[in-house]
Amino acid sequence: MDEATDDRAALERGLVEEWHRAVNERDADAARRIAAPDIEVGGPKGGARGIGVLLDWIDHAGIRLDAVAWHPVSPGVLVVEQDARWPGRADTGPAAPAVRTATLFTVAGGRITAALRHDGGLNAALAAARDRDPS
Repeated sequence: MDEATDDRAALERGLVEEWHRAVNERDADAARRIAAPDIEVGGPKGGARGIGVLLDWIDHAGIRLDAVAWHPVSPGVLVVEQDARWPGRADTGPAAPAVRTATLFTVAGGRITAALRHDGGLNAALAAARDRDPS
């Protein structure tokens, strides 16, 4: 890898780490700073576009996502395995075990352009990521 590739990968990882922090802390201002205005947001209940969709999801999902493994696929495309918890939900509660999930992220222009959660696991997210790979 060359220095430019390392810098790009570090920027992408930093953005995704900040995304996790914004989601876990319900920080709308941070989410606005790192997400593209037309961000694609998706998960097991479907998907939509726009910063408003992301902010609504952050506000209402009650999810906590802890990154456990990083899988760069190509420039601007990475998958992160996560342990997901919903501590405020009555049907799970704070003592419920984490659910392993994987989120496909795309990054362009210094912003996250997509965050697509795949509860089918790592292989499902990696297959979707390869479909988005421009190379």
